[in-house]
Amino acid sequence: MQIYNYAEARQHFATMFDLALSEEIIITRKNGKRFKLVSLSDDSRQSAKSPLDVEGIDAQVTMPEIMAVIREGRE
Repeated sequence: MQIYNYAEARQHFATMFDLALSEEIIITRKNGKRFKLVSLSDDSRQSAKSPLDVEGIDAQVTMPEIMAVIREGRE
């Protein structure tokens, strides 16, 4: 994960798109607000991540595991 401030992000905007193909990019503003730039076109990376993955928590739960638990609960 790379972190840039707003001014850096503006100067290196094109480069940040290339970086976003392989990692998350965080952009911070002076007021402390943070934004995340991630690639939506890299489907393999998106499908491999768990929908329960959030920053700071590593659940390591896959979509097939989630679906299995849901099916089990419905039976």
